Amino acid sequence: MFHYTRGRGIINAAPFFFDKSGPAFYHEAKAFSRLRPRFRDKRRENDMERTRLVVFTDLDGTLLEHATYSFEPARPALEALLEAGIPLIFCTSKTRLETERWRRALANVHPFIVENGGAAFVPEGYFGAAARFDKRDGGYGVLEFGRPYADLRQALERIRAASGLPLRGFGDMAVEEIAARCGFTREDAALAAMREYDEPFVGADGPALAEVERAARKAGLTVASGGRFHHLVGGSDKGRAVRALRDLYSRSRGPVRTAGLGDSLNDETMLREVDVPVLVRKPDGGHADMAGLPELVIAPYAGPEGWREAVLGLLQGRA
Repeated sequence: MFHYTRGRGIINAAPFFFDKSGPAFYHEAKAFSRLRPRFRDKRRENDMERTRLVVFTDLDGTLLEHATYSFEPARPALEALLEAGIPLIFCTSKTRLETERWRRALANVHPFIVENGGAAFVPEGYFGAAARFDKRDGGYGVLEFGRPYADLRQALERIRAASGLPLRGFGDMAVEEIAARCGFTREDAALAAMREYDEPFVGADGPALAEVERAARKAGLTVASGGRFHHLVGGSDKGRAVRALRDLYSRSRGPVRTAGLGDSLNDETMLREVDVPVLVRKPDGGHADMAGLPELVIAPYAGPEGWREAVLGLLQGRA
């Protein structure tokens, strides 16, 4: 449970340190998939109650444990959201193919945001026939905010040549290197490499990163920093995509209250767009510096443990 103290616009919860552990992904996915029929029944019960709250969440380091990618500690809160019929929107730096995998594992049927706000994917018919999209693809209406991946690759190559920095993006890495850097299987790394709107890269930190950021701005691009990589993106961020989906919910189903959970600086734009912003702690008990964000909630734990407590506290606050 949360024990809040307020100060300088931040709501703090007492820190907690824990041992990281969790079962393998496929055991979790098999068990969690049994919730799908129950969730579908609940969706039909009371549409107005379901749409009063919409929850946006980052994945890596937030709902998923940083090292093991386990969501097991978050299970009670995930089940509570499913039972209540509250939409859970993944808002991640992962690719569409990666995110679809996690949606299947978590019995999630809601829209999702990929590649640091590069695009939002909405299942066909989710907001009715009147909803407008930039394109339709693979059973989704797609809202596109980012620049094409090919443009980002060319820009990273130009920045590397001009700066002399040893920048390496996913487009420069073999699948095996991506797997080693992320702790992925080769199959998962192949999904992560299928970029459309965002280029993760390494090779620049501190003053060197500031140099890359300046060069990116001159090219009309930005750099977003996540838990493992920096990301070169063009004209997009998580907040812009969250705002677009929030507006679709409001237009199709009436006013909504929004909450957002993240752990890294690339989540800040998302957290600024929601009514209840929650910052999940890092594995060492610290947290990203977002002191200027009003009414920020600092979760008491890291990863899925902190995610669980924040979501359960949010639901209890609605009772």
